[in-house]
Formats: sequence, structure tokens, C-alpha cells
Amino acid sequence: MRTMTGGGANVVGLDINLVLIREAGRGIVADMLMSPIRSDAFDGAYSALTLEHVSDHQAFFLEAARVVKPRGVLAVAINHPVWTAPNSTPISDSEGEVLWRPGDYFSTGSSEVPAGESTVTFHHRSMANLLNAAADCGWSLERMCEQPHHEYEDQAGIPRLLACRWRLLP
Repeated sequence: MRTMTGGGANVVGLDINLVLIREAGRGIVADMLMSPIRSDAFDGAYSALTLEHVSDHQAFFLEAARVVKPRGVLAVAINHPVWTAPNSTPISDSEGEVLWRPGDYFSTGSSEVPAGESTVTFHHRSMANLLNAAADCGWSLERMCEQPHHEYEDQAGIPRLLACRWRLLP
């Protein structure tokens, strides 16, 4: 966000976690319901590792299009959809090395993943489903980047993260 605001853009982060908002430097503590934000309020929006936890991704893209000015930017980074597919899971081999087993990539669905004493829900969509949903809401893809695994040498050729930058069509 600092890179975007450093160029004079009016950008705000949205998170349910006040600590993360403070670390980002500027933001609003809220969930997907952004109704208090006026339409065309911002030059850009970003989402980091949250879209896969949003049950209605179409509503996410629509709401982002509502609060971002025409020709504004939306940047999104998510866990790569190949790992959020139903039945994807980390597995450990006999020596304790953690490997990942991909699930049914072309299906839709949700997975509950342990997180501390609770669980986190991952909602899976294929890349085509995500990109088409964004396009249907007026977003034009400018750039897409897939980040490889760096933690595990034997998985260096497997994408870990997906990042996209869209521009809102006028």
C-alpha cells in the first residue's frame, strides 16, 4: 500500500484485524460489507491473502468496483487456487518433510483448515472462475504473477501464490 500511496493515490486497506491495519499504515476495520464507504471513493484497492476466505467472490469484485474510481486499480494476492481445491492438504513424509497434495482443482467447494485452536475456511475457485468473475464486474486484467514455492526445494516448480492487478473499465 505504501508504494501506491507514495505516488499520491488514495488507497485504503480493509481488514477485520486492527493489528494488520495498523501495520499497513492506513485502513478500515470492517468485513466485506463496505456500505459505509461512498462509491468512487478510492483510486485503488488491494487484498492480500483474504479473497480465498471470502464466500462470495463475485460480491467482492462488485463491491471493489463500486468503491474504486473508474480506471482505478485492484491488486489481489491469494494462495494459489491449486492449493485451495477441496481435498488439498499438507502431508508429512516419514522423515517429517511437509509436502502438499493438490485436490480437485476444477471443482468448487470449501475446506476447513486447522489454524491454532480454531479453523480457517478456504473457498476454492479455479483461476478461470476468478478471472472471469472479475471481468464480469468490470475489471480488466493488466498483470498476473504466480509465485513459486521457496520453502521446499522439490516443489520449486509448483506455484504457491497468485497475484493479479486489474484496472476498472470506465
